[in-house]
Amino acid sequence: MDKQFLETLLKAPSPTGFETAGQACWMEHIKPYAESLEKDAYGSAWATRKGSSDLTLLLESHVDEIGYMIKYINEKGFIYIDIVGGSDVATSRGKRLHFLGDQGTVLGVIGNTAIHLRENRANEKSPKIHEVWVDVGANSKEEVLAKGLRVGHPAVYAEEPTWMSTADSQNQLLVSRAIDNRISGYILQQVFKVLKEKQITPYYNLIALNAVQEEIGGYGAQMASYKLHPNACLCLDVTHATDTPGINQQQHGEVILGKGPSVTHGTANHPAIVQKLIETATQANIEIQHESSSRCSGTDTDSIYPNRGGIPSALVSIPLRNMHSTVETVNMKDVEATIDLLLAFITQVNEPLI
Repeated sequence: MDKQFLETLLKAPSPTGFETAGQACWMEHIKPYAESLEKDAYGSAWATRKGSSDLTLLLESHVDEIGYMIKYINEKGFIYIDIVGGSDVATSRGKRLHFLGDQGTVLGVIGNTAIHLRENRANEKSPKIHEVWVDVGANSKEEVLAKGLRVGHPAVYAEEPTWMSTADSQNQLLVSRAIDNRISGYILQQVFKVLKEKQITPYYNLIALNAVQEEIGGYGAQMASYKLHPNACLCLDVTHATDTPGINQQQHGEVILGKGPSVTHGTANHPAIVQKLIETATQANIEIQHESSSRCSGTDTDSIYPNRGGIPSALVSIPLRNMHSTVETVNMKDVEATIDLLLAFITQVNEPLI
């Protein structure tokens, strides 16, 4: 595990549409293990390694995270915000934000009126986004502007990675914002690192794509996969671990933290690639889990597979607790198992998948 790189990647603020910092970090750390490194107009980046055939396998993750954006600044210097991606307003009060302003990072605090002063507490509901206000230590709109902030500047939660130990030393838990989906970018870098260090030449040419704008519809993956036109694709993302209280597994399925990556069946997922993943996991003795997709996967896989007459694709997901929060939690055992699964898949494939 490259703990330093992983923590640096998670700390880099990369809200959807403003992914520069996270992408720059990822590119810097994958560059030593790539034969080429490119980027498109909107900021999606990809690294390549040559294989022994003329076929190309795309390995995909997304770099963006949820966040907020300045919507309005009132005359008293309080900021009102809008959501970027699937930010959960219900958990926002009392949290710290980092605004990415013209003069650098500005700390803000999402207001939380004291419980003593709130009326009708018995019937309280979650605030609507237009009711949420942020204090950046300004007494007027002019003071906010003087800090280098204006309407349109983005923000992310001011939270950094931390670690929880368990009784089993193999089950070290990482807690952070933006694990969705910076953890998959980390996995791709680790895969390329092993391929380079062990001088492995795969059958497929490999492209590791770190796409932008997944959280608002998968547009970065759509643009980049159309341009790259791979013969097949493995998408990496997180999935909901459903092993915590209050989640109905009859409704949401069973995915357990620490029980390995999940393979999705249905919709965008090509049966032949899914079957190859299952066979690879069995042969390599890697524990995997299974999920169903009846309409769409809710990931970049949906944006990639219809392109160019169809790109055969499959989705591999890392179980995650508390998604879209400041305490997203992943088991590093699952992360390492996903790296092992991808490496086994890449090295075992010696003929066209489709």
